[in-house]
Parts: sequence; C-alpha cells; structure tokens
Amino acid sequence: MKKQMNILLIGNKGQLGKEVEFMGTRKGYLINAFDINELDITNPVDVDKVFSACKPEIVINTAAYTAVDKAETESSLAFAVNRDGPKYLAVNCSRFNIPLIHISTDYVFDGLKSRPYTETDTVSPVCIYAKSKAEGEKVILSTLKEHIILRTSWLYGQYQKNFVKTMLQLGQERDTLKVVNDQRGCPTCAADLAEAIWSIVDHLSGQKKEIWGIYHYCGKDIISWFEFAVSIFNIAVQYGYEKPPKVIPISTLKFPTPAKRPPFSALDCSKIENVFGISPKNYLESLEKTIRNILMH
Repeated sequence: MKKQMNILLIGNKGQLGKEVEFMGTRKGYLINAFDINELDITNPVDVDKVFSACKPEIVINTAAYTAVDKAETESSLAFAVNRDGPKYLAVNCSRFNIPLIHISTDYVFDGLKSRPYTETDTVSPVCIYAKSKAEGEKVILSTLKEHIILRTSWLYGQYQKNFVKTMLQLGQERDTLKVVNDQRGCPTCAADLAEAIWSIVDHLSGQKKEIWGIYHYCGKDIISWFEFAVSIFNIAVQYGYEKPPKVIPISTLKFPTPAKRPPFSALDCSKIENVFGISPKNYLESLEKTIRNILMH
C-alpha cells in the first residue's frame, strides 16, 4: 500500500518541483502540491492550516528563494523563504511526527577546498543566498529528528529559468558569449534529482534503520561553467539549434557579480550511494535528454 502514501509537496511549479510532481504522480503517490500562490511557507498560520487539512505522511520541500545576486539586496525575503519557511515546515512535521525531505545547496560551502565536499565538512557560506540556505539547514537540524536534507548543485532542467535555458536563449541573440572558467562544480539534472527524491521516499516508507541527516546528490562530473556552456551548444546543434555562438572563457574577476560564489563546490555523493543505493548520473547523458526535451518540445 506504500504507493498510496500521502505526500505534501511544496514548490511544485519550480524546475525541480514540477519534475517531482510529474514523477510521483506517475508512480501512483497521492500528492497534495502547493506553490507560492497557494501556500506562503513564510506564514506559520498558513502552514499549520495546510498540514491539518492534508494530513501528510511525508513532506517534500522544493521551494526556495534562488536569485543568488538579487538576495544581496533582498536579504529579508531570502531569509524568510530559505530559513523561516523550512522552520515552520519542520515544526509541523515534528508536531505530526512525519519526515521532511528538504533541498539545500552546494553554496553553503566557501569553495576553498580542492576535493569534493562531504556532508561533514564545515559549512561556510560566502553570500546572502548561501547564508539563508545554511540557516534553513540549521533550523531543520535543531527542530526535527526525522529529516533528510539533500544538498545539490548547479541545478538545471526543462522547466523554468536555469543556466541551460539561459545559454540556449542568449546563443540565439549573440554571436559570442563570455562564460567564467574558474568556478567548478557538478551540474545536476532536475529529473535525476527528482528520481533520487522518490527513491528516498520509497526507502522511508519501508525503512527500519536510522537514516536521517544530510546527504549530497549531484551530477557525476566536475566541470566549469565554461565547459558546461560548450557542452550545451555541442549537444544543441544535434537537435537543430542553428548558429551556436562562440563561447569564450573568462575569469570571475572579469565578470563581477553582486554575490560572491564558491570557486569550487563539487559534492561527494558516496554517502547517499552507500545508504540508499543512489548513484550520480553521467552529466552529458542527462544534459542531452534535457536539451532534447527543450528543443523538440
């Protein structure tokens, strides 16, 4: 009967939330899905009402304030969504004794390491967005025992705004694109992350051992934004994308942004593999599927 498990999904209109809802519905889960226009997670009264009405057995929170640069001038909103929202969700999960799966980010690290970050590495965020996400993690850890915090990185997909869709759009408008070559991380396909989330839900519905805590899940390969952009156009031309731009590598110093980014934010995924049997996917295969869906849609 686990397939009829009642799931509360927060943020179902985002690039990850859409994939999670689509996949979960296909798997036969009962999903109560809410986005910002239906549930304001920064309002504790709203959150209380939804929990009481839906009576979920598991909560999946994919909602977040993700405008990294904008957060520098909208810090109160970033903290409201990324810290206070998760707090109210965790409080209600604790009240009803149900688990919370919450999505966090590679940006909680400062990027000064030279090898992939593990779950036990010290969190040291360098921008407002990252600080708000780190606070969200902290408040869940202190409020709710039954939590899975999934840190991911460089998320992209066929829905909403992301690096892949931005590159494809700008590539039609410009002959050349300058992309930073000294920030390295692991691109992660939203559909792959959604699949990992549902694998965890399957485990939770039948698990007997303690598996709560923080986990990392991202794409398998460590690359720069420049290499990512080159891969996007190399794949896109195979699906009828005409006149791709010339991509020029530049340093972060030549492309200043309001928010500081970690120069290296690759994540080590061995823990999620050991505990749940979930392996990172090859990034080029996932990228090709995504670009095909975007261009052939």
